[in-house]
Amino acid sequence: MIIKTFPSGPFSTNAYVVACPHTLAAAIIDPAPNSLEAITSFITREKLKPVALLITHSHWDHIADAAAIAARYQLPVFIHKLDKENLESPGSDGLPCWITIPPLTPTNLIREGDTIPVGNLTFTVIHTPGHTPGGVCFYCPEEKVLFSGDTLFKGTIGNLSFSTARPELMWPSLTKLSLLPPETRVFPGHGDPTTIGHEKWLARAEEIFDNDF
Repeated sequence: MIIKTFPSGPFSTNAYVVACPHTLAAAIIDPAPNSLEAITSFITREKLKPVALLITHSHWDHIADAAAIAARYQLPVFIHKLDKENLESPGSDGLPCWITIPPLTPTNLIREGDTIPVGNLTFTVIHTPGHTPGGVCFYCPEEKVLFSGDTLFKGTIGNLSFSTARPELMWPSLTKLSLLPPETRVFPGHGDPTTIGHEKWLARAEEIFDNDF
């Protein structure tokens, strides 16, 4: 699996290009503000063939360049139905945002257990509400790789103080992730990669973090 990370925008949001090394089919995940040029340059240089735009959740720092990316490569756009409103009408979630973000209508509304092929790779949708109602992770079981959005970071979890947050839903989501193989590599929405095995606290997340929010 080819994985390239593009920390972009004011919060160093991780945009990703993920590709099958055999077919060069590629998915773009969470195109953050000002990630367009770096993503397109990488795709051109590596002769990749974009086939899908995957969005873990619709906070503006994860979707700012989504419309431009989708138009550039004529991509199907995958997002959970509970987060689609803010993709179609950026800013409707009420989070402070100081940049203009073009609206984008998704082509595919995903749910728990859906699978998305990218060349010889397959990504399974894991619905992980908490940070947002429609937050998802994308898991590739063949490679044991998880793109966790803002559900799970190295050593911590996504912010639960936002108006979009549902703390009571975050704890079951993290427990669900704790059941993945410990060697699963985790690529989060911000910060450095980790592994499920490294985050041994996952099943006790409510006990650890509940008083923080």
